Amino acid sequence: MKARQLAIAVVGPCAAGKTTLIAGLEAHGYSARHVAQEHSYVPDMWRKLTDPDVLIFLDVSYPVSKRRTDSSWQSIIFNKQLDRLVHAREHADLLIETDELAPDQVLQVALRYLEEITHE
Repeated sequence: MKARQLAIAVVGPCAAGKTTLIAGLEAHGYSARHVAQEHSYVPDMWRKLTDPDVLIFLDVSYPVSKRRTDSSWQSIIFNKQLDRLVHAREHADLLIETDELAPDQVLQVALRYLEEITHE
């Protein structure tokens, strides 16, 4: 399969950087989709909606997510998101911890991975 034809799904808790990563991937010619798994009670909604070739999980800690969104949301909401993401996390092809990475660094990690899997 050609790299640009890959169906890519991106999941993770709020403020992990999903929207930014998807925009970056699309700017590089990839087709990527946010599934909003963090808001669904259906454990494998990511699979049902996209059946992706590649599932990318972006992770973020609660303190960093609060700082990124300047939010007053409580940890119970964040933890519910993590619970809803368990299945996706277990099946992710690539997991990126975003706390210490700038958006461009997250994009570069994803692009390197996509390059590796399409040139094996």
